[in-house]
Amino acid sequence: MNAHALLSTFWRPAKVKPIKKLEDILAGGITGDERCREWIYKSFYGYIMGVVIRYHKDSEQAEELVNDSFIKIFKNLPTFTYPDDPDELLKAFKGWIARIASRTVIDFLRVGRNNYQTEEITELHIVHEQVSVVDKMNANDILKLLNELSEIQKVIFNMHEIEGFRHEEIAAELNIPVKNSRVYLARAKDRLRTLYKQHINQA
Repeated sequence: MNAHALLSTFWRPAKVKPIKKLEDILAGGITGDERCREWIYKSFYGYIMGVVIRYHKDSEQAEELVNDSFIKIFKNLPTFTYPDDPDELLKAFKGWIARIASRTVIDFLRVGRNNYQTEEITELHIVHEQVSVVDKMNANDILKLLNELSEIQKVIFNMHEIEGFRHEEIAAELNIPVKNSRVYLARAKDRLRTLYKQHINQA
């Protein structure tokens, strides 16, 4: 049975009763066990789907991208670094799998569109670091407005503000200059601020 077929046999993760604890699976060196992989899939399916649809909202393709992400997660489980503080395990693991999922979607978008449709960047575009309405918005507000951004702005906002990628990492992933990544992020924040104000005024 290939990896996609194996994943398709797993149940959806709604109200799944864990058969093991995450720390037992990761620290016990049993990540290759099929039941452990199934537990991870059930437990984190919804989380990975949430990561994927922030970048790409097509439901059919999102499902495939989630499964592709889990294939990579399972393949790379032995490389996950167990944090020194056991209480940080869940946070560290979720951050690790989110990065795998986001890179999976980015690769898909890049191949499908022969690189991103970039925007003009000139020396006149200066990035100002300042507190704005965006910094005060809650996560739900931002997620509702993300699809109003251009694709490259949405991708960079997700990578930097939500997944925690550095601008140098984003530039390497998207094959753009570091300064462009900073400008796109600033534009995304400006756009979100404008959209948020419009939403408040219409409420």
